[in-house]
Amino acid sequence: MPFAIRPYRRFPVCYPVTYHAGLSEGFGTVWNVSLSGWRLSGDLPMGVGQTCSLFVTFSNPKRVFVVAGMVRWVRGEEYGIETLVANGITQARLVRSLRRHARVSRQSVSSVPIVPTANPSHEETAIVAR
Repeated sequence: MPFAIRPYRRFPVCYPVTYHAGLSEGFGTVWNVSLSGWRLSGDLPMGVGQTCSLFVTFSNPKRVFVVAGMVRWVRGEEYGIETLVANGITQARLVRSLRRHARVSRQSVSSVPIVPTANPSHEETAIVAR
């Protein structure tokens, strides 16, 4: 697989997903999400280039529906899905959820205490996050 810079930041999540590929239904977990795609694992095998639809539960009763996604990569039972078509409600919920994740990750990084510690060699003082 060639190296590519992702257009959007990915956020780790753990959301249940129901997905459809053709006439078959699969169940699994979304492990990370961005504005352009999803990483999920599931029990219904899919192949690169295959299209699917996703029902992702963010929190009860908030669900989003991705009308069409394309499988971009497969690793065992894990799939990288690019969002091709999603309605306005889905897009708005996704944007709100990702903004919330961004705020939480900024807060968790900024809340890490920075503690000066003496370097055993006494050459200079190091800053260590604990």
